[in-house]
Order: sequence, then C-alpha cells, then structure tokens
Amino acid sequence: MGEIPDDIERLVAEREERRAARDFGEADVLRERVHEAGFEIEDGPQGPRIRRLASSGRRLSPHLVESLIQNPPRFDVSVQWLVQGWPEDVVRGIGAFRRHHPSRSVQHVVVDAAGTDPERWPEDVEVVALDRDAGWGAGRNAGLKRGAGRVVVVVDSSVEPSGDVLTPLERALTDPAVGVVGPVGAVTADLEQFHPSDGPEVDAVEGYLMAFRREVVVEAGLFDERFRFYRAADLEMSFRIRDLGYVALAVPVPIERHEHRIWSSTPEPERERLSKRNYNRFLERWRGRIDLCTGKPG
Repeated sequence: MGEIPDDIERLVAEREERRAARDFGEADVLRERVHEAGFEIEDGPQGPRIRRLASSGRRLSPHLVESLIQNPPRFDVSVQWLVQGWPEDVVRGIGAFRRHHPSRSVQHVVVDAAGTDPERWPEDVEVVALDRDAGWGAGRNAGLKRGAGRVVVVVDSSVEPSGDVLTPLERALTDPAVGVVGPVGAVTADLEQFHPSDGPEVDAVEGYLMAFRREVVVEAGLFDERFRFYRAADLEMSFRIRDLGYVALAVPVPIERHEHRIWSSTPEPERERLSKRNYNRFLERWRGRIDLCTGKPG
C-alpha cells in the first residue's frame, strides 16, 4: 500500500496526544483531516494503524447512503446491525436469527463502520460499508435508510436470539396505537432517573433491541446523529415516537445478552463523560415533558 507520508504520521501522532489529554473534540477533527487526505485510522489495543483508502471503490460516507425507507416494503422484517468493532458478534447474532426463523422473510442490514473484511459476512446480507465511524446515530441511520422490511428491528450485537424473537414483536406492532416495542423497557417519574420496567406500557424501549413499523420511522424521523455514543439515543427516539401519540411496550422475547463491547472497552471516565453529555442532549429537547412520564417501575 506504500509508505505513509510524514505529514499524515504527524497528524496521527498529534491525535494521540489530544486523546491522551482527553481533548476528544480536537482528536475527532484530526481524524477527519487524515481521512480527507485519503487515509483512515484504525484504533486497536496496540495503538493506531494508518491505512490508505483505495483510490476507487472507497467506502461510503454515512450521509451518502441512499434511503429506501419510504419505498414499499419487500420483506416482513429488516434486522439492523451496526459494527464499530468485533464483527464476530454480529455474525453470531445473524446466525441465531436464521436458526430460529428459518422460513421467515427477513433482511439483515449490516452497517460496517470498522473496515471489516467483506468475506466475514454471511450470504444474502446487505452490507453498508462506511468510510469511517461517524458515531452510533449516523451509523444506525445508514442502516435504517436501507431497511426494506415492513417491521424494522434495531438490535445490538451483544444480543443473541435464543428462540422466536420476531413473532411477539410483530404481533405487538399490529396494534396501530403501538409505536415501539422491545424486551428491555424503562420508565421515569421526573426525567432525571430511568428505571427498568417490564411494563407492558413503558416510557422508553432500550436500544438492545427496538422494533418499529417502517411508517413510524418515517413519521418520527431517524436517530439524532449528535449521539455519537449510544447512551440515551434510544430514550430520545422513544420519546419522539411517544410524543406523536404512540404507545411504547415492553415485549418479552427469548434473547441472551453477551458482553456489551462498546461499554466494556470504553474507559470508565470516558463512559461517564459521554453518557452525561448524551443525557444532557436528551434533556435539551424533553426537559419539562412530565406528561410523557409514567414513573411506574415494573
């Protein structure tokens, strides 16, 4: 692939200094400069690796992904995956969905923001290869745009089905009053603290697994792309759906939850910083909307 130019190496070294100083905003700016110069940075346990982008067939910017979300559905269900590392977890999840739903009309969309070898993915999976990791919200939206299912399921790669997951979700969504469903519900009395709830009616469905009818996604809009970290993005989307008059339901489904890699691989101080920033973003829009709070823990 050729040698890495000295100026690119200097930018990468400066980015490492900014990360060490916890100046993550400037570190992101430096990553973008490296990308604009035709290179990408892959962070790993041994430090950053620099890779030259191919002159042709470059991966796609998240904002250039063509949207199908307003087209008529072609599948019963579209299952959405986001890869920010650890592609083996997504391969595990897709395999489990196929074992437990062998005859279903299911589209799997994998948004690859980690530069994964395309050979890793199972057959008949639509892969959206991004040119960089632009964050959780932008990555999720790239997948939602390609969703061609009547029902859209957003699932975290830490989740593995252990039985029929789709039938209970689809059944719940046949009620036109229901807008979002999933197995992990949360409620709040004051918007300051959310508590787990088995519902059935809840204030929010957590992003481990969320399901919507495609027309609800169109009506509510996509995820807020300011949520580069995943925390609270699911709350914000749930409240937008409920603000339209829909109900959120906790629907039990058979799943196994494995290690949540993004959480466990992020140092605790950084997790706290990113989580707090995201929750403040949630409150920017929903502070004072106590009318949307039930506050009834299950």
